[in-house]
Amino acid sequence: MQNLNVGLIGGGFMGKAHSLAYAAMPMFFWPAPALPVRKVIAEANEDLASEAARRFGFEKSTSDWRSIIDDPDIHVVDIATPNHLHAEIAIAAAEAGKHIICEKPLARTGEESKAMYDAVKDKNLVHMVAFNYRRTPAVALAKKYIEEGAIGRILSFRGTYLQDWSADPNSPLSWRFQKSIAGSGALGDIATHVIDMARYLVGEFSAVNAVLSTWIPERPLQSGGADALGTVRGGEGPRGQVDVDDEVMTMIRFANGAVGSVEATRNAYGRNNYITFEIHGTEGSIVFNYERRDELQVCFASDPGDRRGFRTVYTGPAHPYGDGLWPIPALGIGYGETKIIEAYDFFKAIAEGGSVSPSFADGYQVALIDDAIVESAAKESWVEVQQINS
Repeated sequence: MQNLNVGLIGGGFMGKAHSLAYAAMPMFFWPAPALPVRKVIAEANEDLASEAARRFGFEKSTSDWRSIIDDPDIHVVDIATPNHLHAEIAIAAAEAGKHIICEKPLARTGEESKAMYDAVKDKNLVHMVAFNYRRTPAVALAKKYIEEGAIGRILSFRGTYLQDWSADPNSPLSWRFQKSIAGSGALGDIATHVIDMARYLVGEFSAVNAVLSTWIPERPLQSGGADALGTVRGGEGPRGQVDVDDEVMTMIRFANGAVGSVEATRNAYGRNNYITFEIHGTEGSIVFNYERRDELQVCFASDPGDRRGFRTVYTGPAHPYGDGLWPIPALGIGYGETKIIEAYDFFKAIAEGGSVSPSFADGYQVALIDDAIVESAAKESWVEVQQINS
C-alpha cells in the first residue's frame, strides 16, 4: 500500500470536501488502494493558506500554487479553485507528470477543456473530473439495472437540478455570477451534474434545444474573497452586473434514439439540492431524488398487473460500494460519502495503473454539450453536439 502525496489548490467549500475524503477514504475502504497524504495546500495568500492547512490537516501551506507543481514529492494535484484557473493549473500539472483531479466543470468553455484534455491524453496519468453525484450508490445501482436490461431499451430521460440559494436578489455577487471567472451560471455550476448523469446512464447527446434565462441582472458586490453561496445578504452598497444564466432548460436527442430534458436553476424557492432523474424504458422505469439519496424507485413491466407499481430499494451492503459504507441499508449517506467513494476510485486507478471515469475526456464532452446549449439558446433552434472523436 503506497503513500501518495496530495497537493490541494483551493481551501474553500470544495477544499473541505476533498480533504474530508482523503482523511476518511481508508476508514471506509480497507485495505485502501493507496493512502492519500495531505502534504500541502495552496490558497490566495499566506494567512488563508496557513489557516486551511491547520483546518484540513495538511502538513504545509503555500500562497503559490506553482510550488506544488514544481515539488517532486507531490504525486497528485487536486484543483478546487474557481473555474478560470482550472486550465492553467491542470496543463502545468500534466506537463510535470502529476495525476490530477479537478472540480467540475472541467473549464469555462469547450476550447479550454480541449486544451486540458490534450495535455493529459497521451500521458500515463490518471485524470478525473469531480462529478461526484454519479457515485451516489443509488445512481450506481440505476446504472447496474440499466446495463442488466432490467428496464429494456431506454426511451426517455428527465433530469433536474433545482436550488434556491441565489433566489434572493440580495445574495451577493460571488464569482459564480461572473462569466469571466465561472464561464456560465446554472449551466456550468449545476446542470453539468445532471448532464453527466444522463451521459452515464443513457448515452451521448446528439442535439440540444435550449433556453437560458437570467432573472436577477444585478447583485450586491461581495466583500471578501470567500464564496458565500447565498448564505449572507448584501447591504445597500453598490451592485455589480450578473452576466451568466440563472436558469437553463434544454431538450435532448440522444445518439441511441432516446429523448430527454434537463432543467437547472438556482432560483427555485423551496428546493435545496433537488437533483432528480426519471428514466423510462420499454420494460420499466427508474426514479431518483438526491434529497432521498438512499432510495431508488423502480417499476418493472414484468411484475404481475395487480402488483405493478413503483417500489423503493434502500441502498446498503448489497448494492454498489455497499461493502465500504454502512452495515445496514438506509442508515444514511451524505455528500461526504460521495466524495469518499470518488477518492477511492481515483486512488485505486492510480495504484492499479488504470483509468477512471469521469475523466478529462468526459469533462471535455460535457463542455461541448454546454457550448451547444449556449449556441442553441442564442439561435432559438436545435444544435448538434460536437463529439470528441468527430
